[in-house]
Formats: sequence, structure tokens, C-alpha cells
Amino acid sequence: MSAAEGFLYDRDMQASTPGVERASAFRTYDPRLEPIAAKVFAQERLSADDGLALYGSRDVLAVGWLANHVRERMHGDFTYFNVNRHINPTNVCVAACKLCAFGRKKGDPAGYTMTLEEAWQTAASGYSEAVTEFHIVGGLHPDLPLEFFLDLIYGLKERFPKVHIKAFTMVEIAFLARRAKLSVEETLLKLREAGVDSMPGGGAEIFAPRVRSIICDHKIDGEEWLQTARTAHILGFKTNATMLYGHIENDADRVDHLLKLRALQDETGGFQAFIPLAFHPENTALDHLPATTGLTDIRQIAVGRLLLDNFPHIKAYWQMMTPKIAQIALRFGADDLDGTVIEEKIYHDAGAKTPQGMTRKELCRLITEAGRVPVERDTLYHAVTRTEDSFTVAV
Repeated sequence: MSAAEGFLYDRDMQASTPGVERASAFRTYDPRLEPIAAKVFAQERLSADDGLALYGSRDVLAVGWLANHVRERMHGDFTYFNVNRHINPTNVCVAACKLCAFGRKKGDPAGYTMTLEEAWQTAASGYSEAVTEFHIVGGLHPDLPLEFFLDLIYGLKERFPKVHIKAFTMVEIAFLARRAKLSVEETLLKLREAGVDSMPGGGAEIFAPRVRSIICDHKIDGEEWLQTARTAHILGFKTNATMLYGHIENDADRVDHLLKLRALQDETGGFQAFIPLAFHPENTALDHLPATTGLTDIRQIAVGRLLLDNFPHIKAYWQMMTPKIAQIALRFGADDLDGTVIEEKIYHDAGAKTPQGMTRKELCRLITEAGRVPVERDTLYHAVTRTEDSFTVAV
């Protein structure tokens, strides 16, 4: 089975799955949505102007209805999650992004850098036979060489050979390549040899240069982020993609970001999921800005599902939007709640009040109470079947 065929849904099967609601007649009081609805029903691609209309419409329920229609056409009632553990090896970072509450400068008393043994122990402290993924991201440390991260991955694979390692954002990859005086391709090949299996989607923020120059001017620009992802996809890595919203961007910036992701996905097919990330201003240089509202959060999920017609999955990241809003998002286009996480640091440093982890049972309850069917997956969206003391991944 090819990667493109490996998604956890079969549209013909889904169409006959009990519990998959049949659509009633679409209704809206916003005439701008009527031609968009016609495109959605005909499975035609939406334009930039359509995206602006979706963001600007006051009829958010109609926007959500359309997104839910697409979501159910693709996945029925299935909602995916995994059992994962986050590892953040260091918060020391050469960047000084205004959006960030996690990073610390070298020498800051609040900075930390794990030794290899500490990182491996952190993995072990949250590990059980249930864990199928380690999610590894951190700061851009000025002194840690590429070899440190290669040794980190080698050590994890040696200790936990069955666990999928999803590690390092495009920003981290580009930084490590520069420090090692290697190309991005050479760096990725070394990381793959060490045991990196896929990559997360962080660091994308907003691609618009105007916005990026203010919120994260020390990071690679949007085009370099896309080029790094392109290289990873060409080498066979699957990755995710994110968008940070709710700060100084406008609707046009959001649409531009989504369409650039869609264009790259047309080219490579390497993205698995889109993850909209709500900006948490607390403890950042932008703490004068208000936090996002629930309405903004669910609209972003819906617009992402409608514009990103070639992305198989849309995640409602419960850590950032709260479990309650994430539940609602399952009716606004989202088909994935991410995972158990275990000890998330980055968004909690920015004031997130959500738990730092959730049990498998709790995730299943959230999904079931939203009227959906929980499906445990691995990182590559293969179904996971569990017995009392083991699990099997369908490939």
C-alpha cells in the first residue's frame, strides 16, 4: 500500500458506516457562502477570495456545517488520537521571538539543557508499553552540536526501538544544518540514520513577511520553512504543518499561509495533518494582546478544513484550545485530537491552563461524548489495536 493510500479511512466504507450523519439541506443567512457551498458539494477547490469570505462571515455555524460535511465525507465519525510523550531537551535559544514564552537566553537562571542521560530518563519516566510516539522539539541552543541530537536519537532508538520518533521542526533542522555547515538534505539524512522517523509542523507561525518580521524575526523566513519541508518530503519524511493565529495577523495573512501550504502539498504530498495553534500571549512580549476566543478557534479549524482540501487530517490540539473547545471542533472540521502528550512545556510556559497530559481513557471519553468514534493511531495514521498488555499496529 502506498503512503497516499495508507490513510485510516476508506471513503466507500465510510459512506456505509452506521452513525455517519447524512447532510440535511444547507442553510445560511450569508449570501457569500452560497457559491462556496456549491463548490464544497461539487468537491471543487476554494479560492483565496472564498477563504476571505469564510473568515469574514458572521454565520459561523454555516461555515462549520460545510467543514463538518467535508470532514464526514473524508472520515465519517472516526476521530483519531495517539499515545505520545513530549520531550523538550532544552529551552535555551538564540532567537528572541516575541511570540514565545518558552525560550531563554544562555546564562538565564530559568534556562535548562538536559544531558543525554537526563533526556533518556525523561523519555523513560513517561514511557509504558502504551506509548507509540516521542515528540521532540526545543530551543535553538547556541552550543549544542548536531552530534548531540544524533546521539540523543540513537540512544532513544536503542532503549525504545518500537517507539516512533517525531523530532525537530523545520526551524530546528535549518539551524542545525547551518551550525554543522551541512545542507538541509545532508542534515536530514544524518537524522534519519540516527532514527528520526518523521517531523512535527511547528515554527511555521505565519508566513507573511510583515508579520514574521515582528513576531519571530530571528527564525528562518516562510520560504525557507517551506523549502525545508519540501526537502524533507522529497526524502520520504512525513511531516505536519501548523499556523499560529490570534496575534497581529489578519485574515489575508491566514489565507496566504493556508494556500502556500496547500500548494506545497500539491507538489509533495508529504503533509499528514494541519494543526492550527491559538496564540497564548501570557508571559510573552505580546502579552498586551487578548487571547483567542472560542469562536475564533472553531472558525480556524473550519476554514483550515475547507481550504486545505489535500490535507488528510485537521487536528484540534486540545492543549491549546482546551478539551471543551476541541470537542466542539470535532463538529467543525477536525478529525484528530492529537494525543496524551504527557508533560507539555511550551504552551504552558505561555500560560496555558490545560492539563499537561491526558490519559487514553480521558481522550476516548472526549471523543465519544462528542458523538464520534475514537480510533487510536500511530504517528503515520495506522490503526493501533490493544490487548491487555500489548498493542498491534496495522500496516
